[in-house]
Amino acid sequence: MDIVLAFISLTIFTLMLSNGVNYSFQQLISLSHEREVLLRSLLAVIVLVPIGVVLLLWVFDLPPAVATGLAVLAAAPGAPLTTKRAEMTGGDVPYAASLQLVLALLAVVVTPLTLAFFYILFELETEQVTPFKVAWQVATVTFLPVIIGVLLQRFAPRLTERIRKPLRVLANILFLLLVVLVVIILALAPEARMMLLVGWTSIAAMVIMVLVGLIVGHLLGGPKREQRSTLAVASIARNVGLAMFIVALSDVGQNSMPTIVVYMLVGVAGQSLYKIWSKRQTA
Repeated sequence: MDIVLAFISLTIFTLMLSNGVNYSFQQLISLSHEREVLLRSLLAVIVLVPIGVVLLLWVFDLPPAVATGLAVLAAAPGAPLTTKRAEMTGGDVPYAASLQLVLALLAVVVTPLTLAFFYILFELETEQVTPFKVAWQVATVTFLPVIIGVLLQRFAPRLTERIRKPLRVLANILFLLLVVLVVIILALAPEARMMLLVGWTSIAAMVIMVLVGLIVGHLLGGPKREQRSTLAVASIARNVGLAMFIVALSDVGQNSMPTIVVYMLVGVAGQSLYKIWSKRQTA
């Protein structure tokens, strides 16, 4: 699992570095100038999605490991893959990049507070995290590569121009390899197979979580189709790297790893179906 976490971190670092060299600093902070869009985005991702998960955990009698995994995912907004997934659904990519950075910044406070809220309501199989632990994980794989990319644009424009396209190609390759790796883990890992044997209740809860996220993001995304699809994707694209980091802090919490892996696959399937539906609506 350590190798998997290292590869996830490498993939996220490369994707964020690609964002840093491909988008200007003004684009990355553009949401700070659109207060209404920002508030609607935050309402969808860090308020309504966690509330939906709370309701799911009340309604469904889920195994502790599954409940813990979903709670941690709900508390981990700002997925580094949001920009890539928005690009795949024809969304507003600069808006996705800016929202991704805002959510990653807020995760330092939002993640510990949201987890504390879940701890009050439910018994989770992982230890509580401090803002420092979250900040360290987010800073090393999210902010650092973006800052490096922005500084390269500022002080080495020729080098930036040369590496921009190859870096994007490398990021895309690593992303595809990560998807393949996740599928292989799900197929071969004994704990992942055990997760699937828990029953359809757990899978149904994940499907509903993805569906709620897509609906909330779509409805709050505003009149522009590109922003609606971007916010819908951002609402379901939780920070898997941060979630795995949190559950890995305790031995018992690691039982929730398969839940996070399965949610990734359910999220990708939901995103694909949403993309098809969105295109038909546009047509």
